[in-house]
Amino acid sequence: MTRAAVLPSLGTPLRVQDIEIPDPGAAQVRVRLAAAGVCHSDLSLSDGTLRQPVPAVLGHEGSGTVTAVGDGVTGIAPGDAVILNWAPSCGGCHYCGLGEPWLCAGAGDAAALPYATLTADGSALYPGLGTAAFAEETVVPAHAVLPLPDGVPLADAALLGCAVLTGYGAVHHSARVRPGESVAVFGAGGVGLAALQSARIAGAGTIVAVDVSPEKEALARAAGATDFVLAGDTGDAAPAKRIRALTGGHGADVAVECVGRADTIRTAWSATRRGGRTTVVGIGGKDQQVTFSALELFYFGRTLSGCVYGNSDPARDLPVLADHIRAGRLDLSAMVTERIGLDGIPAAFDAMLAGRGGRALVVF
Repeated sequence: MTRAAVLPSLGTPLRVQDIEIPDPGAAQVRVRLAAAGVCHSDLSLSDGTLRQPVPAVLGHEGSGTVTAVGDGVTGIAPGDAVILNWAPSCGGCHYCGLGEPWLCAGAGDAAALPYATLTADGSALYPGLGTAAFAEETVVPAHAVLPLPDGVPLADAALLGCAVLTGYGAVHHSARVRPGESVAVFGAGGVGLAALQSARIAGAGTIVAVDVSPEKEALARAAGATDFVLAGDTGDAAPAKRIRALTGGHGADVAVECVGRADTIRTAWSATRRGGRTTVVGIGGKDQQVTFSALELFYFGRTLSGCVYGNSDPARDLPVLADHIRAGRLDLSAMVTERIGLDGIPAAFDAMLAGRGGRALVVF
């Protein structure tokens, strides 16, 4: 019997309940969770913005220890410390063949299959994004776990599974920030804080954090922001105008949008210089429509790109991130503003909706 935060149906509060997890089958592993980050994507799954069968156990940013392995599993053994990978690549689809594993056509297959049952009535449960990290234990495909690099604390390592890979990848793989360039990061939550740290690591010059909450300024500056702009201001204090003023009147070389709202994407685009790059990381609803005129697309010559999972290959990027952590360039614990139990997840969802805090971490 395992305690888990269960989403009974879309749009309803999570409930901490007892569930039954089977022994791992062929090519599966069972993991005892050490920690799980509360990500905005979990909120998007809970309200139906992202597709997820229910009832489900959400949570996809996790770390823990392998307790059992199924038939055919090699290279992973009980006792190994691992990070969950919510988007494991199959290695055989069209996108994997192109060297773009973050777009793998089969990455979401596990989320559509029941993986556990409710103790109370035996009803089937689905794993959120295939990982179900909001539980004391989970069972996942063997290729959905990655070895924990040496020198990385097990609990804080949960953030590597989503926020850090996404924020780092947005800066280094999608936007390809170069030393000395100016960067504006919209949204100073978990992913935004990772993007700010990554911009600093990349050697960016002016690094502007934009957020709706003035309380985020200290967090943002600690992560590497040289300047902070309050979203929602108007007139000469409007974010795009302030960013242009901070970058010699031109706009940022790179803007990274971590919110997923049409108005924020539009502002990030407007805050980018002619010929600059705007990278959209935030996940918005299909009702969020962003409009551009044909003339401005031609005149400004900007690049607008979406970014899935930071365009990251975890097997390639985790060793690099671990090196930054060991060298003190990347601070995982500085991104965590609250450590909670399973029953604290609904309040963490509310805090995300209100724009408060960085990353809440469920610690088991």
